[in-house]
Amino acid sequence: MIRMERNEGLWRAIIAREAKANSLTRAMLAELADIAEAAGREGAHAFVLTGEGRVFSAGADLDEVRAGLATDPVWERLSGAIAALPCLTVAALNGTLAGGAFGMVLACDLRIAAEGAKFFYPVMKLGFLPQPSDPRRMAALIGPARAKMILMAGQKIGAAEALAWGLVDRVVAPEALEGAVAAVCADALGASAGHVAGIKWLVG
Repeated sequence: MIRMERNEGLWRAIIAREAKANSLTRAMLAELADIAEAAGREGAHAFVLTGEGRVFSAGADLDEVRAGLATDPVWERLSGAIAALPCLTVAALNGTLAGGAFGMVLACDLRIAAEGAKFFYPVMKLGFLPQPSDPRRMAALIGPARAKMILMAGQKIGAAEALAWGLVDRVVAPEALEGAVAAVCADALGASAGHVAGIKWLVG
């Protein structure tokens, strides 16, 4: 349910559970974390996360939520592994982003969304706390009040509003997503891994 494509310095991790709206199991999250950690060890220049179909991810698989996935440390392991990567990290949001899937996306350097994507994180309604790092990362991007609009008021945000808020960095037509991601990765792929890392750490 996770595909990994590697082309020289570019690593792409693809959530491939389209029939279940790319909902995430513990095994899928652990596999994504393994891939991110390997990308760091093996000198990736750019790391891209995306999904198949019209939804990036609906969040946690509901059957596994009932078995305790909502509070599993694997979520923080994954977002931490992405945040620690020394390369350029890009979330290519082919569609809607929901729930716990926010963590891996917030941990990326850049977020490019397809038109029509929606963003919501219904932890207030469902009675769960968000993963510990998610509110901090979200507030750093869009400010505390807008983070509360999503996390506390349960608002569903469209792509245009997400762009205006700074939750995503660019919105493109669905058919242009792959090209837009290739364009933002091009310079990093043409540089040395050390140079990519050096600029990233200067930015912070």
